[in-house]
Amino acid sequence: MKISILTAFPEMIQNYLGTSVLGKGIAKGKFDVKVIDIRDFAQGRYKQIDDYCYGSGGMILMPEPLRKALEHLSEDTKPYVVYPSPQGVTLHQELVEDLSRKKHLVILCGHYEGVDERFTKKYVDLEVSLGDFVLTGGEMPAMAIVDAISRLIPGVVGKSKAVKEDSFYSGMLDNPNYTRPSKWDGEEVPEVLLSGNDKVIERWRRRKSVERTFKRRPDIVGRAGIMPWLDKGAYVMEIHYPVLDKSGEKSSTAITGMDLQDIARACRTYGIKKYLLVTPTAQQREMAKKIITYWTKGLGSKCNPNLKEAFSSVKIFASAQKALSWVKQKEKVEPYKIATTAQIGEGATHWLSLKREILFENLSPVFMFGTGLGLHKEILNSADAVMTPIIGGTDGWNHLSMRSAVSITLDRFFGWR
Repeated sequence: MKISILTAFPEMIQNYLGTSVLGKGIAKGKFDVKVIDIRDFAQGRYKQIDDYCYGSGGMILMPEPLRKALEHLSEDTKPYVVYPSPQGVTLHQELVEDLSRKKHLVILCGHYEGVDERFTKKYVDLEVSLGDFVLTGGEMPAMAIVDAISRLIPGVVGKSKAVKEDSFYSGMLDNPNYTRPSKWDGEEVPEVLLSGNDKVIERWRRRKSVERTFKRRPDIVGRAGIMPWLDKGAYVMEIHYPVLDKSGEKSSTAITGMDLQDIARACRTYGIKKYLLVTPTAQQREMAKKIITYWTKGLGSKCNPNLKEAFSSVKIFASAQKALSWVKQKEKVEPYKIATTAQIGEGATHWLSLKREILFENLSPVFMFGTGLGLHKEILNSADAVMTPIIGGTDGWNHLSMRSAVSITLDRFFGWR
């Protein structure tokens, strides 16, 4: 990766680039960073790069020296130009990752009152802000951007695992960390970290990460995939009885191969422990077994190994109660039953509230989806929570297929990035 920084104060950035992990990464050739003095592209005896702002105000950077500097950098390929500015989008981890995938990134450091708007409009691809405050120039944001990007380049940070465990990278804040001495200023390192039991330590770190995120940044839980922070498994249940028919009566529905295949793939994608298929009809259970066997042991397993892996998570039950009893035995705790519905009803809970509850209480969720026209009240009344329906447009039309609803739901709770 190539990064070019346009600045009126190159010495500020050059000193920073030569130090610590960042400096070592550049020295090893892991990525290339060049600092360009805007004044090298200015004309006149005094190499003027700024002038008074029209209509009153302070000084701003002139467009012509900036264009010449950019043209000099664009000889081979057109770079992606970022301008640190108070009006920009707030910098966040996913945006840093997007920038790290650019072949040539140019960071323009504004100064004084900023940059001529005509240049910004014509040449800048993205304005970025570090937050709702104003700095004297763009050099500090530029260094922050380069530093954040450098951590994502293989070989810059010693251990890639350290990067993945950082705050925000995996959607949550980092856990507390301690070093020697084990007792300092009257406080001791938590005993669990001295135990030498890697599994216990990992579990402790996960829970501390959750607690810290809820305490300090509860707003980021909505975009975090919570599966890695749960000690118990999560399950999807497809229920064919009791469900509603077109007249609103209790009914049973048939299993379809398309639903089986798509839901199995969604469950495998999002790390669901088991896909629980519930039907009281023996013939339907037998048919489902044949489909599953074809993909896991038959010709299908040789044709498509990915589907073999997806179908291996399917387990068939004659009733929802038997399925839930099996989960309880497997997880050694009562499963947290979440019923889904397409109807807006009293007492329903928003998915984000449920997500936070599952994470904070460290629950083992079972997401129950009904075929036909939805789950019968027997299932809804027995659930620990009923999730508010998936709503997209503004006219209230809400008739998603079950497999679509499963994928959307799983992505909201367990989607990673």
